Amino acid sequence: MDSTIALLSEDQYDLVYNALSFGTAVMLGAFVYFLTQMSAVNKEYRPAVAASAVVVGIAGYHYFRIWDAFGAGSMNEGYRYADWLITVPLLVIELLIVLGVASDQRKQLMKTLVPATVLMIGLGYPGEVADSNSTKWIFWVLAMIPFVYILYTLYGQLQAAAARGTPAVSAAIKNATMVLLITWLVYPIAYLFPVFDDTSGTLETLRQVGYTVADITSKGLYGLMVLGIAKARSGSSSPV
Repeated sequence: MDSTIALLSEDQYDLVYNALSFGTAVMLGAFVYFLTQMSAVNKEYRPAVAASAVVVGIAGYHYFRIWDAFGAGSMNEGYRYADWLITVPLLVIELLIVLGVASDQRKQLMKTLVPATVLMIGLGYPGEVADSNSTKWIFWVLAMIPFVYILYTLYGQLQAAAARGTPAVSAAIKNATMVLLITWLVYPIAYLFPVFDDTSGTLETLRQVGYTVADITSKGLYGLMVLGIAKARSGSSSPV
């Protein structure tokens, strides 16, 4: 049995197993739902809804792999990072589309934000799998540099879009801003749990469930909010 799973009590194992199962079901269900909503928004916002569908579809596949491996006695964090390496850049792209960022500006932002997301995930993985706490801290600090840059840039774009939108659009964007900031903060906190205590089944359970809840929120719920912004913009007669 995997050393990570060996930390867990029977109840903790069941909780993580059920959380992973729930995450798989939510992601795959959201994938189908987003596909049905493509025609509910104006043409220019459909790529954002399509990106949401791709994000949860990819996440659903990886969650199934994590869940299946966990049931067989193995916890492969590589599946999470493979998922994040693909889906986090897509989350950024779909947000920029639905915010109505001008095409030229969007291309410029993507040239910096997409590499920053890849760098953030790439720097996080060595620390995730390292046995040394000092190594974990080093890669955590390195990964936090692009992490802070991404959040700061996206927050600015969200605020700018809310200021130039209709009341309905502004409200939807403000809600998305809160989800973005709160959810993304879960990841660097949960990442450090093994540093504080790598023998605690409780902390490992919180870490795995925390990652899963954050993924569901940042992909499924966030996708619903992006869809809501797209629908609000599609129903708006005012330039935004």
